[in-house]
Amino acid sequence: MFDTTKENSMAKVGFIGLGIMGAPMAENLQRGGHKLYLHDQKNPPYTLIEGGATVCTSGSEVAKRADIIIVMVPDTPHVEAVLFGEDGVAAGLTAGKTVVDMSSISPIATKDFARRINALNCDYLDAPVSGGEVGAKAASLTIMVGGPQAAFDAVKPLFELLGKNITLVGGNGDGQTTKVANQIIVALNIQAVAEALLFASKAGADPAKVRQALMGGFAASRILEVHGERMVKRTFNPGFRIELHQKDLNLALQGAKALGVSLPNTATAQELMNACAANGMSGLDHSALCRAIELMSNHQIAQA
Repeated sequence: MFDTTKENSMAKVGFIGLGIMGAPMAENLQRGGHKLYLHDQKNPPYTLIEGGATVCTSGSEVAKRADIIIVMVPDTPHVEAVLFGEDGVAAGLTAGKTVVDMSSISPIATKDFARRINALNCDYLDAPVSGGEVGAKAASLTIMVGGPQAAFDAVKPLFELLGKNITLVGGNGDGQTTKVANQIIVALNIQAVAEALLFASKAGADPAKVRQALMGGFAASRILEVHGERMVKRTFNPGFRIELHQKDLNLALQGAKALGVSLPNTATAQELMNACAANGMSGLDHSALCRAIELMSNHQIAQA
């Protein structure tokens, strides 16, 4: 098995998907001294190429040249296409390599993908992340991993270049299950912050000062800190798009149906995101969830 520790030679790392999250993550791996093999629908960032990364024409070429192949794309069908589509990663794998899916996708599909990669005598880790663009750039992501202990131990030095809170939760699929749980909590907190700030604003209080006061109490949270500020300042340029959070909540609700459990507040948050999307806001940051509540209340938390 390959070794990614500092005492040994740099790892050959493939990276597929160089969007808002993937590009800074790849840059952090490159800064860590690892050789990168890149593939994306668009041209990879020039800074990565200038730093010595090799651009590949397909997923199979990435798999042939790298020992560890990281995938960071939007949704379950994209991961399946990257791995098993024509000229995909699976076509280029040889025994002993490791595929690491850091996308946020279906836990059920993940278990199937892992079985198919394992059948090629390769390891599979599902390792979705939380922290958004800010965390990707700062290498402070939370990384939730599912898969075998040995593969996790081998890849962990790479994870440590990307994040701070790195946990092997369990077997394949458990990382994705944890990410779905994370997205439920984040969505409900965004909804709570939006309702609280709108209530305060409509009552005549300064929402910026209300937020400042609440940050010193039991209601303090990263959502109140970061997304509450976005709501007050009206800065909804995407760190994590509404359409992607819609996808994650859909995974939660599909999973709840399969498990026979009720997630009533998750369903409400999904409907608020649906309302935003219906009003042309699917590409905005998920903090813009407040816009749905504002539309229903005929009142904005703050003016631009």
